[in-house]
Amino acid sequence: MASFDEIDRVLSYLDRCVRPSADIIADLESYSALLQKWQRIQNLVSRETLNLIWSRHFIDSLQVLSLLKRSDRSFLDLGSGGGFPALPLAIALKGSDARFVLVEPNGRKVSFLRTVARELGLAVQVDGRRSDQIDSRETPPINVITSRALAPLPQLNAMIAPFFGPSTRAILHKGREHVEELAEAGAQWHFNVLLTKSDTAEDSVLIELSDLRSI
Repeated sequence: MASFDEIDRVLSYLDRCVRPSADIIADLESYSALLQKWQRIQNLVSRETLNLIWSRHFIDSLQVLSLLKRSDRSFLDLGSGGGFPALPLAIALKGSDARFVLVEPNGRKVSFLRTVARELGLAVQVDGRRSDQIDSRETPPINVITSRALAPLPQLNAMIAPFFGPSTRAILHKGREHVEELAEAGAQWHFNVLLTKSDTAEDSVLIELSDLRSI
C-alpha cells in the first residue's frame, strides 16, 4: 500500500492526464499487487526494492511524464522487464490516444506484461523478441523510445537507432555513469542531448536524445 507521501508525489505528475487521479492510483495499486504476486515465481524487480515499488519504480517511471509533449502518441520501450517505465506511463495515459509497444525477450516476463496490460485494459502490445529481431518497418512511427537499466549508452544507441525517425526522441534512465557513457557514445554517435536530474536518485538523470545517427 502506498504512503500518503508517495501518492502525493505520484499526483504531482498527473496534471496532464485525462483520467481522474483516483482511477490512476487504483490501477497502480492493482499493478503493484500483480507484481508482488508474480515476483514469487519470476524475478521482476530486485528483492531489495520489492518494498519500494512506489518510490523506486512507479515514481521513477512517472517522472518521464514531465518531459512528454502533447503530440507524443507512439511509445516504444526496450528491455521492459517488470514493465518500467512503460506500464506506469501507460496507466497514467490510459484513455488518451497514446499507444505502447513493449519489447521483452524473456518469456515469463512477457506473460507478466501481457497479464497486466489485459487486466488493466491498457493500450499496450508486448513483443517477445529482442529489438534486433524486429524490423523497424513493422512498427509505427515512434515519438518516444524509453528504456531503463538495459545497456550502456553506446550499445543502447545501437539498439534504438533503427527505430528513430525525424521526430523521435529517446528518454532514458541513467545512473552515476552517465557522464562517462555520454562521452563514449559521443565518439560513435551524433545526437542532441538534454539532461534532467532524476527526482528519485541523487546521482541519476533522464537523458533525452534527439537527432540520433551514427558518425
